[in-house]
Amino acid sequence: MSAPPVELERTDETTRTTQISVVPLLRRLHFYAGVLVGPFLVVAAVTGMLYAFAPQIDDVLYSDKLWVEPAGTAKPVSQQVAAAQAALPEGTVTAVQVFEDPEATTRVVFSAPGLAEEYSKTVYVNPYTAEVRGELTTWAGSTPAVTWLDQFHRDLQLGEVGNLYSELAASWLWVLSLVGLVLWLARRRTARRRVRAVLLPETGAKGVRKTRSWHASLGVWALIGALFLSATGLTWSTYAGENFTAVLTALNAKAPALDTALPGSAPVASGEHSEHTGTPGSATPVDAATFDEVLAAGRGAGLDGPVELAPAAAPGSAWSVAQTDQTWPIRQDKAAVDPATGTVTARADFADRPFLAKLSTLGILAHMGLLFGLANQIALLLLAGTILTLIFFGYRMWWQRRPTRDDRRAPFGTAPKRGGWQQLPLWFVIPAPLVLIAVGIAIPLLGLSLVAFLVLDGVIGLVRARRAV
Repeated sequence: MSAPPVELERTDETTRTTQISVVPLLRRLHFYAGVLVGPFLVVAAVTGMLYAFAPQIDDVLYSDKLWVEPAGTAKPVSQQVAAAQAALPEGTVTAVQVFEDPEATTRVVFSAPGLAEEYSKTVYVNPYTAEVRGELTTWAGSTPAVTWLDQFHRDLQLGEVGNLYSELAASWLWVLSLVGLVLWLARRRTARRRVRAVLLPETGAKGVRKTRSWHASLGVWALIGALFLSATGLTWSTYAGENFTAVLTALNAKAPALDTALPGSAPVASGEHSEHTGTPGSATPVDAATFDEVLAAGRGAGLDGPVELAPAAAPGSAWSVAQTDQTWPIRQDKAAVDPATGTVTARADFADRPFLAKLSTLGILAHMGLLFGLANQIALLLLAGTILTLIFFGYRMWWQRRPTRDDRRAPFGTAPKRGGWQQLPLWFVIPAPLVLIAVGIAIPLLGLSLVAFLVLDGVIGLVRARRAV
């Protein structure tokens, strides 16, 4: 049985009567959430907008290392690896990234003494001459500039404390979006059949009414994108992300790891690659010549396009070849190769992943601006710009609603009237505690901050009511 429709306030020409309705509470919640979470969303939108253009940033800052002029036939990978080893003798090769773009350099990833956890040294080699073009300290395959942007977007460079900022922003983004939609539909209830009234600003509106109209209309257009960013962003978060991973595990919906155990040896499964490449792997010295054999085996197994070759993670286990194409249609198949015989011993193909695992991968790539290339980047740019405009209009409404009379001047407008919870219908009140508990478990920061708002708002209201008596 479906829930009754949201009951709305009714007005006549002279007075507003109190009706049983969820709108007053939602209006106050939307106001305070927007005012308090707005700054977090501004930072997330700006840094996310910049991160979406990470490839172009890399091209500007590191083009001498990333790109070369094609000059005939590429040398064997083993020669390129040997050149990189000579340039960084203190390091141990953990991965080699080979690209199908004829202008891309080959990237040889090393573990090395003195590096922070999860960081590597990447040496960039001209595939046509085996000349080393330079080296950078990288994180998950990202250059220093992109690493800084990525971490600033995630945690403001504040570590675990900063992670709370991004999770809080992602947690509230979808709430603000859906509550805003409900409020706008409630205000436009007299024009339900007119789609234009919902999608486009009011013509002839002035002042705060005009600002609200633009704020709401833009919010409707950005709704799907905002919900997408919120959902995919939460999969990376600290607390909600852990719950998401636990659900995937319980449903047996995670991407299976590649089995790198060789016949007759103990089972060994390689760790899943992150959506970024270049995750440090083996720290065992390797023979550069083996890379040629492993690459040939991977190509023979159908792993075309850009690939990452990783030495065995432990003695007696296989090497791995993983496709790293992150644009649509993506190529993310993996194969385990016996380095002694050059035979493929196992595969882990993207097509065989559970549906939720595929959807999660595609969502993350689209969130990063990689899945559809430049079109994806432009879409994220427009979406982030729209979110920033919505926040601007929201604060502008707050300012426009301020009292301006000499005896009542104030820097900002007043908040929507307190006490909306007293007008809630029973069909909303009865399941509300269960919903709050469910939200608190699934998205802990949202649940805690929402309960804190409701409790604090209620306590302040009671205190002021007693003082007024």
